[in-house]
Amino acid sequence: MKIGVNVPNFGPGTDPGVLRSWARTVEDLGFDLLMLSDHIAITPDVAERYPAPFYEPFTTLSWLAGLTSRVRLGTTVLIAPYRHPLVTARMAANLNELSDGRLVLGVGVGWARQEFAALGIPFEQRGRLTDAHLRDVRAAWADTASYGRRSIPVWVGGNSDAGMRRAVRLGEAWHPLRCTLPWLREAAGRLKATAAGQRLPAPALAPRIALRLTEAPVDGTQRLAGEGTIEQVLDDLDQLRQVGADTVVLDPYHGDPRETCHPQAARQALATVAAHLLPPRTGTEQS
Repeated sequence: MKIGVNVPNFGPGTDPGVLRSWARTVEDLGFDLLMLSDHIAITPDVAERYPAPFYEPFTTLSWLAGLTSRVRLGTTVLIAPYRHPLVTARMAANLNELSDGRLVLGVGVGWARQEFAALGIPFEQRGRLTDAHLRDVRAAWADTASYGRRSIPVWVGGNSDAGMRRAVRLGEAWHPLRCTLPWLREAAGRLKATAAGQRLPAPALAPRIALRLTEAPVDGTQRLAGEGTIEQVLDDLDQLRQVGADTVVLDPYHGDPRETCHPQAARQALATVAAHLLPPRTGTEQS
């Protein structure tokens, strides 16, 4: 099972130097994947959760591709209706080629009504638009002469049944976000049943979970996977491996934009996980 990291690409403490440091930290610690989120118009509903500056994921990942050599790069998640599918197809294909095949394209339908309005996109049609977008992106990629021959895995985000069905139809992986472990265990079974019901192969399970380390154990039915002592987090990861998770993305952001001004705690949490879980990297690998 591979382990990735969701890096904040927004907030008052984020700038190019911080993003550069995040990328080097994730790669040097030995994690497999670095992911960024997506918003275009920082409308009030977006700014409440993810205030400016907000670095656009395709351009930022292209820059980070040149600062890294091994770690894969992805979106968690690109809001599919916000861009014309041919723009998404072209930018994704170019980034994948320029990064030597390191892109993972995570997509979702979006949630910010004011941002949809600012972009002139009907919010109520976002599910249908996402389905059409993914079909059109794949059709464009089939033109290998124009879009390149390297395959790009598509992760379909969304915790709803509709998101799960969309992942079965249109993605290589289902990418639910920040759930409890019992919910994820049950959802892993539903994913296989949904695929069987559509007579399609089940996509991989690639959840994004919290990463919040505590000194004392966290109890209760609402504990998110990835919250608690290092022993609890390691057990969560082991249980996700046992239910068939292909990749797990750790999210050290806890929801307060002021955290972006003090990334040291999040990086220390990642270093703690890496020390327990990932093999040490040699000097040659780090150069």
